[in-house]
Amino acid sequence: MSCNQKQELGILARRKIEAEIIKPIYDILVREIGKDRAQGIIGEAIENAAIQAGQQFAASEPVKADLRGFVALQYLWEKDNALEVKVIDDDAEQYNYDVTRCRYAEMYHEMGLGEIGHLLSCARDDKFIVGYAPEVALTRTTTIMSGAPRCDFRYRVKKEDKA
Repeated sequence: MSCNQKQELGILARRKIEAEIIKPIYDILVREIGKDRAQGIIGEAIENAAIQAGQQFAASEPVKADLRGFVALQYLWEKDNALEVKVIDDDAEQYNYDVTRCRYAEMYHEMGLGEIGHLLSCARDDKFIVGYAPEVALTRTTTIMSGAPRCDFRYRVKKEDKA
């Protein structure tokens, strides 16, 4: 890990700062337009931001952003012991892992944002990869944020159709 990586703010710390800003905005939106519309607006804004973040990360890659480059960025999400991860597959075509502890989910619940924690973090994952490496797809069927015992991340390089 380079000196720059040690000094870089981890994603957990970023999400806490963002959540502290979003919480009062969300509370007002709920009061003014209702929970469903408020969540829709917050969700759309965060998903758009995730795509843009992926594109920004991709633009800073010295070569093409791809699955291997994405794997190399994982330290940002794991920094500050944010995730306990069990890697299942890690090769040129796939990167599959389970998260067995998620401090993001814990933090959102502690902040009173459990009902939108999935919007603040979980919903970003598949949108980030769209912006970063569109040829990579994420499949996830369960999250700790939704009450499951694990999050199952399955990243795969999409196969091109040969028609």
